[in-house]
Amino acid sequence: MKHLFFYCLSISLLFCACTPSKKSNFAIEVSFSEAVSKEAKDGRLLLMFSSNDEEEPRFQIKAGLDAQIIYGMDVENMQPADTKVFDDEVFGFPYTDMKEIPPGDYQVQALLHVYETFNLSTGHTVKLPMDNGEGQKWNRSPGNLYSKPFQVTITENGLTKVQVVMDQKIPSIEEPEDTEWIKHVKIKSEKLSEFWGRDMYLGAHILLPKGFDEHPEAVYPLMIFHGHFPDDFGGFRTTPPDPDLEPEYSERFGVEGYNIVQQQEAYDFYTRWNEPDFPRFLIIEIQHPTPYYDDSYAVNSASQGPYGDAITHELIPYIEKEFRGIGEGWSRFLYGGSTGGWEALAVQVKYPDEYNGCFAACPDPIDFSAYCLTNIYDDKNAYYYESEHKEFEVPAHRDYLGHVDISVKEYNHLELVLGTKSRSGQQWDIWEATYSPQGEDGYPQRIWNKMTGDINPEVAEFWKENYDLKHILERDWDKLGEKLRGKIHIYCGDMDNYYLNNAVYLMEDFLEQTQNPYYEGEVLYGDRAEHCWNGDPALPNHISRLRYNSMYVPKIMERIAKSAPTGADLKSWRYK
Repeated sequence: MKHLFFYCLSISLLFCACTPSKKSNFAIEVSFSEAVSKEAKDGRLLLMFSSNDEEEPRFQIKAGLDAQIIYGMDVENMQPADTKVFDDEVFGFPYTDMKEIPPGDYQVQALLHVYETFNLSTGHTVKLPMDNGEGQKWNRSPGNLYSKPFQVTITENGLTKVQVVMDQKIPSIEEPEDTEWIKHVKIKSEKLSEFWGRDMYLGAHILLPKGFDEHPEAVYPLMIFHGHFPDDFGGFRTTPPDPDLEPEYSERFGVEGYNIVQQQEAYDFYTRWNEPDFPRFLIIEIQHPTPYYDDSYAVNSASQGPYGDAITHELIPYIEKEFRGIGEGWSRFLYGGSTGGWEALAVQVKYPDEYNGCFAACPDPIDFSAYCLTNIYDDKNAYYYESEHKEFEVPAHRDYLGHVDISVKEYNHLELVLGTKSRSGQQWDIWEATYSPQGEDGYPQRIWNKMTGDINPEVAEFWKENYDLKHILERDWDKLGEKLRGKIHIYCGDMDNYYLNNAVYLMEDFLEQTQNPYYEGEVLYGDRAEHCWNGDPALPNHISRLRYNSMYVPKIMERIAKSAPTGADLKSWRYK
């Protein structure tokens, strides 16, 4: 009996191995109608499936555990009524192949992320998505074409003969209007226009100090709040919270009614801004989106152009002239978190004489030997830990207890679906677009193979010499040390979601060893604090993150008192 059992089992396994698995077929046809455009389009064509109908699929695409399904292809000269077919060969996320999608009911939607042609001053011609006032959000960018979602049923045989017609166009966005307190500027940048081969603009939202009109004799220090694309000046509200506002739960912070908390904090800042003893400053939030991201990272770049020079030498002087800024390096201060944290430190390092202090919270990697959890100089692969017999993916995101929900590979593969050639408009691609040398095709060179994760050591060396902030400080401290003394302040949670604290540790090790001169700044950590802790040990992160515009003022005032040159105006802007 025992022998008969194993004989039957062997025959069964042999049958399973020899019988071909059932193949499902996919063929979804996508086109756009003349009603939305009669012109041919270049761009990234995206097809999305969502297993829930809580909102449109285009708003549910992300890399976390609640990821929905997306596939993408480049299109050139796509005509109205042209049909593009999504089949089993099109790369997707989180299912690489459509055949892997489980049977079930799904909402399906298509979107064309439209590209424009740029003739760069480098001699290259590239096709990229121009920002249209939305801050490089592909699912909301004005001019993009899309279809209304509808339900399809995927069976074990797949999905064929489905036609998706994009007959909708995302409308334009109204620009914010000036108020008594907040003004808006937009200037054509000659430097950027020359690089991009077309008119390019920089913008800013300016918060005026109390008494600006009543004190025409006053000139003001400037506080520059770096961060992602702001649609208006944030965190400032002249009225108490709306009593009819329906409370909303913040899943990120686990706080009920966080929208009410935000309004209250914005009103509290308005109150502090008007207190008699509050110093009178200009505060600006700048708009510098590029065809690669919602902002430029505020430095000069091979593929994005001279944004650092344009901001520091065109936009900042223009604002100071128009709004009576003091206009000298000792009177300018930089701060921000995450992307804005990296920018604040990078701009201070790159333009040491033009600014008098940076307050960098939870900065993007400031030492590329801790590029999140990858050492781009020593590691061979960014997606997998090195092992002879085991394959284990490198994590990319955790909570404060260390629970991981996304890997570096997953983030990057989603980006590859959203756009080839660093054109996804997402985090890893913008680091590449900012730091990499320009390739022969005019696009940024890859730091690693986007499919496999294999690192390019030549590109890594370019990153090191030009954008690794710790390496630059270490290499050039004999030239930069005196200019940066007392100007560097860095804050980070020790459980940053993206492991950004690892690079801060390395930077701190270097700064604490500096001599001739000692750096005379500070590096602080928040215990069990996630992204983006910014230096307040007394308040939870969901509150302190709303107080950027006031929390560093005491330290800025101390810095001004210590470093302002003889004869500097320290009085005209200190009226009651």
